[in-house]
Amino acid sequence: MNESPQPGGPIRVALVDDQQLFRGGIRMLVDSQDDMAYVAEASDGAEAVRLAMSVKPDVILMDVRMPNMDGLEATQQIVARGLESRILILTTFDLDKAVARAVAAGASGFVLKDADPEFLLAAIRTVHGGSEVFAAQATADLIRRFSQSPNRLEGEPEEFEALTEREREMFFLAAKGMSNGEIATQEFLSEATVKTHISRILAKLGLRDRVQLVVYAYEHGLL
Repeated sequence: MNESPQPGGPIRVALVDDQQLFRGGIRMLVDSQDDMAYVAEASDGAEAVRLAMSVKPDVILMDVRMPNMDGLEATQQIVARGLESRILILTTFDLDKAVARAVAAGASGFVLKDADPEFLLAAIRTVHGGSEVFAAQATADLIRRFSQSPNRLEGEPEEFEALTEREREMFFLAAKGMSNGEIATQEFLSEATVKTHISRILAKLGLRDRVQLVVYAYEHGLL
């Protein structure tokens, strides 16, 4: 499968997993949706990188533990190449350490492999829309791991000083896990205005999305 993206067409989904039966099940699930198309699959991380470069799917469902190259390394390489595919980690264990590292590397969240099929489909649509998939408790536990890391950085980073006072306010609210809607309500702003602030913050800090923003805040001891 090597279809070219069609503007306004279905969400082009690829799956990377070393279990053939699992791939078959996901393929059937995705193809049953009118707004999705299963465009490619791979059985290890090295194949995933090649797939991402050649097929350029909208969303890549990425397993963590695979032969040859794991999902963490594959995620890092795909993000490093500047590819626009959104990566959704599939894992058997909630808050696996490798999953936390994959999210820090640029994945847009994670979904448990035994999640309800409707939840997985909703997660695909969510990350394709530019948001992240993260349960509240999962986020808290993930961040706790980063805050306890021996590699945690202390002190305000130089690029953080480039934020305006208003952008700093937005940063801290987003870092606490508040959605655009919640921030808009609290600050008496429109969601569009909040979204604009968040986009500028991400650009100034060189971050990919709100998940990385949260990790950044805890890695640098800003919360």
